[in-house]
Amino acid sequence: MAAEKRWVQAHRDLNVADIEDILDDDYRIIQNGQVVGKQEVVDSYRSGKRRWAVADAGDYAVRVIDDVALVVGVWRGVGINCGEVFDYSARFLALYIKRSNGWKLFRDEYLDFER
Repeated sequence: MAAEKRWVQAHRDLNVADIEDILDDDYRIIQNGQVVGKQEVVDSYRSGKRRWAVADAGDYAVRVIDDVALVVGVWRGVGINCGEVFDYSARFLALYIKRSNGWKLFRDEYLDFER
């Protein structure tokens, strides 16, 4: 859970160094039907075109099996990305794996829903 809380805080602070550190080198996410890797995600944060007014998560259910942690929760994000205002809530599933240098976010998926 510490890694997940750090992930949320990194979004609040737009701390790109922490975001990059938390993401596993083999990180993947599906966005708009496309598979996106770590470098593309980090570059999108570095662009300076994304700002968060609200970045929060909760309603967690966590299951740890050996060196794998499955985290289900609810994400809320409000802000601006590439000039577009966003305000959404999503249920997410995050898969963390334990590496020699700590827990890393390996995969995550989001499903938007109406509040």
